[in-house]
Amino acid sequence: MITLKKITTKKEMKEFVIFPFSLYKDNKYWVPPIIKDEVDNFDSEKNPVFENAEAQFFVAIRNKKIVGRIVAIINWFEVEKQQIKKMRFGWFDTIDDIEVTKALINRVKKIGVKNNLEYIEGPVGFNNLDKTGVLTEGFDHLGTMITWYNHPYYKDHLEQLGFVKEKEYLENKFKFKNVDSAYFNRISNIIKTRFKLTALDFTKTKEIMPYVDEMFEVFSAAYSKLSTFVPISESQIAFFKKKYISFINPEYIKFVVNEQNKLVAFAIVMPSFSEALQKAKGKLFPFGLFHLLKARKYSKDVTFYLIGVHPDYQNKGVHAIIFDQYTKTFGPLGINNCIRTPELEDNEAINKLWEKFAPITHKRRRTYKKRIL
Repeated sequence: MITLKKITTKKEMKEFVIFPFSLYKDNKYWVPPIIKDEVDNFDSEKNPVFENAEAQFFVAIRNKKIVGRIVAIINWFEVEKQQIKKMRFGWFDTIDDIEVTKALINRVKKIGVKNNLEYIEGPVGFNNLDKTGVLTEGFDHLGTMITWYNHPYYKDHLEQLGFVKEKEYLENKFKFKNVDSAYFNRISNIIKTRFKLTALDFTKTKEIMPYVDEMFEVFSAAYSKLSTFVPISESQIAFFKKKYISFINPEYIKFVVNEQNKLVAFAIVMPSFSEALQKAKGKLFPFGLFHLLKARKYSKDVTFYLIGVHPDYQNKGVHAIIFDQYTKTFGPLGINNCIRTPELEDNEAINKLWEKFAPITHKRRRTYKKRIL
């Protein structure tokens, strides 16, 4: 018999967070989160995303043991301001039992019905900065800290329950050696001269902070046309600054400004922390922080987390300036693999951006949708 339990205490929340540690115990491709960070992420008093969203957390229990989990999410900005009547679900994990998945999804559906929502979509997070999608291809590739990993049967469970594909995402990677440094240096110089642009490089985090708010303005302008876009609030930006910017190598963040010193493009790249997180096993202490700091300094693989160009400067070759700066930064560091975050398959602009690097699609993922009847 399967029973569902709503998470109401900090102890239960920790149990919710650590369930995947047993589910993927012997899987060498799963990348665990830092347990404390994940618990804090779900704390409405610490994460400002809850100003515009609400979430209910559930675990499925059989024989006194957790066998599945799910988060039921309503982003009220999306529902009320954008008039998108979506019931979200995320952080979905389950054993290979369709009845467990059915019980979890039915609870999400019940919340959607109660709130007069029209359809369920997932797995997704609260907004565009969260993880998204069920992995459908590439199960034998190492995950990243900014994506969910899952067993192959997740897709089958959702499809058996009547869910259909909503969005398809590609994950690509390429060798840094594929980047033609001479070409991008030449194009970069032309573009900077033609449009009076300047590239900004950094060596200290404090130099970056004054530009972060403006970076999110460019992010919103660049991504607002995507069907998945939900705005990021000022308090969420402040949360992002505190949680992420200070930990990212400052030299891995690139900005481009115009002659008025107005930000027109940006890119955030991170060292790959995947192997370090596996070694940390969900804990910063006593040794987890050491593994993360070591990866921050010595990792030869990098993950392109965010990249954006203001619409006024799109299709003008501005991205060449960013890539030129990265060739100058990554070359001396001996960077090997460049890994991209999930990108919408139908985002032609982003696909065109990377085509010169001979990217390889090594993973696919998708979100699934079902109408609430």
